[in-house]
Amino acid sequence: MYLLDTNHCSRIIFGETNLIQQLELHREVGVATSVIVRGELLYMAAKSQQTAANIQQVKAFLNTIDLYPINLSISDIYGDLKGKLVNVFGPKEKAERFGDNDLWIAATAIHYNLTVVSTDNDFRRIQQVYSFVLESWV
Repeated sequence: MYLLDTNHCSRIIFGETNLIQQLELHREVGVATSVIVRGELLYMAAKSQQTAANIQQVKAFLNTIDLYPINLSISDIYGDLKGKLVNVFGPKEKAERFGDNDLWIAATAIHYNLTVVSTDNDFRRIQQVYSFVLESWV
């Protein structure tokens, strides 16, 4: 099962052919995203110059894909994950360079044993403190 990050979802929404093909190829195994990604996509659309059209595109895409919610177990993993990042990468300021949204997405993937699909380098660094599968379709 695959958990798409924002960078892959936005490319699919904007019609990147290769990613649309990869999405279709992997649908049988299962492809979803997180409510965190949903929020990021809607934020991107809201701050764009074509707000209404982009929100419509985002919502149309979100209607075609399953969303994983945040629950208590995921919040426990998130807290542990962030604590380990502080311990491994040093002072709190360095660890906070990791986007909280990426930590929530990673915690969701860890909880459900999902493969994160992203081009974001933060996930590679997160793998140094917690094991999960990461790949890119780009």
